[in-house]
Amino acid sequence: MDQKQFCRMQKGNGFIAALDQSGGSTPKALRLYGIPDGSYHGDEEMFDLIHEMRTRIITSPAFTSEHILGAILFENTMDRQIEGKYTADYLWDEKGILPILKVDKGLAEQENGVCVMKPILNLDELLKRANDRHIFGTKMRSVIKAADPYGIKKIVDQQFEIGCRIAEAGLVPILEPEVDIFIPDKENSEKFLKKELLAHLSSLDPDVRLMFKLTIPSIDDFYLELINDPHVVRVVALSGGYSQIEANQRLARNHGLIASFSRALTAGLQKQQTDEEFNAVLKRSIDEIYKASMT
Repeated sequence: MDQKQFCRMQKGNGFIAALDQSGGSTPKALRLYGIPDGSYHGDEEMFDLIHEMRTRIITSPAFTSEHILGAILFENTMDRQIEGKYTADYLWDEKGILPILKVDKGLAEQENGVCVMKPILNLDELLKRANDRHIFGTKMRSVIKAADPYGIKKIVDQQFEIGCRIAEAGLVPILEPEVDIFIPDKENSEKFLKKELLAHLSSLDPDVRLMFKLTIPSIDDFYLELINDPHVVRVVALSGGYSQIEANQRLARNHGLIASFSRALTAGLQKQQTDEEFNAVLKRSIDEIYKASMT
């Protein structure tokens, strides 16, 4: 593990940009960007378009290490280039921003109130490629849809089991057990989740380091115990369907919690905008998210 990068993530100011829309979420991201479904044909064209969008964001003068610690990439993005460099190398060499890779393969069907991750069959090969591509860390998502203690334990068990394998490979894993913001028992789900997370942290070897990406909690500062745990490099928040304004307001009330926003980051960006317009919208979003993260 690169110690300069590790210290940057652990102690630096800023937030993480989530640019990891995958096959299922890419069409929606393109629609929001002003590219309708019928304007491209097949996955290859779709991924070309989303890479153009990500490249425009990453190369923008607004997208700098002054406000951004890291960027989460889709596997397809890791294997593509920006201005003649692989995306991860461009991020770190040209921008000073840490590259992070989404490694999960999507969600299994809901059972016991949760959606665990589908099996990651090529994990060892993917982690080797990630190291070869100079990736700093990984991210993997599962979803909690009800305050079911058994289901939540199952999600956390899976996240930690795979997370420890990732840490052994020399990467920093981000565990993302998302709590759906629209469920009526969100607060109780977060209580069960925190209990399980703390229990697993207490059993880790002293040298294991990881991160969490969590839904902004219903109770302000609810995750301070996690933020202060010696195993935890950083705790970041997903926007989860909140508008950018509401996500920022909620985030600002949680000390030590920083953003890892996707939709809330790219809100208002349009392919048809001039570079001046695009960069102004992106800068405004980055400034507001950064401000909310620095509480």
